[in-house]
Amino acid sequence: MPKWWNKWREGLARTRKTTFGRLAQMLGATEITDDTWDDLEALLIQADLGVHLALDLVERLRERVRREGVTRTDELQTLLVEELRRTLQAPPSLTYPDRPTVILVVGVNGSGKTTTIAKLAHRLRQEGKTVLLGAADTFRAAAIDQLKVWGQRLDVPVVAGQPGSDPGAVTYDAIRAAQARGIDVVLMDTAGRLHTRYNLMEELKKVRRVAGKAQAGAPHHVWLVMDATTGQNALQQAKAFKEAVGVTGIILAKLDSSAKGGMVFAIQRELGLPVLFVGLGEQLDDLAVFDPEAFVLGLLGKEE
Repeated sequence: MPKWWNKWREGLARTRKTTFGRLAQMLGATEITDDTWDDLEALLIQADLGVHLALDLVERLRERVRREGVTRTDELQTLLVEELRRTLQAPPSLTYPDRPTVILVVGVNGSGKTTTIAKLAHRLRQEGKTVLLGAADTFRAAAIDQLKVWGQRLDVPVVAGQPGSDPGAVTYDAIRAAQARGIDVVLMDTAGRLHTRYNLMEELKKVRRVAGKAQAGAPHHVWLVMDATTGQNALQQAKAFKEAVGVTGIILAKLDSSAKGGMVFAIQRELGLPVLFVGLGEQLDDLAVFDPEAFVLGLLGKEE
C-alpha cells in the first residue's frame, strides 16, 4: 500500500470509526429493504453531510438502484462511493501569477490558522518558492510571537508590527518588503476574533483593500482555514468570511483529530468552494492536497 494512501487512511481513522464505519458495516451482503434506506438516510445525516445533501444522495441512490437493478447492499455501497465522489470537486491547480503572489489566510482563532500557514510555507519552500510571512493578527501578541518562531524554524522572513498596531499597515509593509526582496509568495496571517464579528470583518475588508494598494491584483488568493473538529457549526462562520473577503478556497485543519470529516461534503455544497488542502497530522509534511478519491475511500475504509 503506497505511503500517501496510508496517510489518508490514518488521517481519517476517527471519522471512519464513527458514522462512516457504521455505514460500511450496514452495507454488507444483504438484500436492500425499506429499512436500508431509512438507516442510510439517518447515518448520512449523522455523518455531518447535512440534511439536504443526505436526502439528495439517498434519492439519487434509489434511482440508480431502480435503473440498474441492484438488489444487494454490498452493490449499494459501491454506488454510494461513486455518488459521494461525484459530490466533491478536485481542487484547482494553484497558480502564483505575480511576484509576489499575496495570499490572505483567514479563519477564527483556534482554527489552526497560524500552524497551517507554517505548513503552507514549508510546502512552498519544498516547491522551490521563496516565502515571506506577514503577521497581521496584531491583536494577539501570542500570534505574532508564534509566527516569528515558525519563521525562525523555517528560515523564512517575517514582517510584524507591535501588538495592537494597524493590521493594514503590517500588510502593506509585508508586501512592500517582499517586492524589495524578490519574494515569490507572501502569506498573511490575519485576526480571527469571532466575538466581535462585525469589527473583525471590517478589519479584514480593510486588509484586503490595503493589499490591493500595495500590489496590483492582490490578494491573489484568500484561503479560509476551518477546524474539522467543529463540524457543521463552522459553516456559518465560513459564510461570513466568504461574504466579507471573497474566500477562494478552504483549508481543513485537524482532519486527523476529527470524527466529523463528513463536513467536507457540506462545505462544497453549502459554500461552493473547493477544499484545497487538509491537515492529516501535526508534522509540517502533513498538509496534503485534497484528493477526493482518497478521501471517500479512506472514509469507508476501502483500498484504492
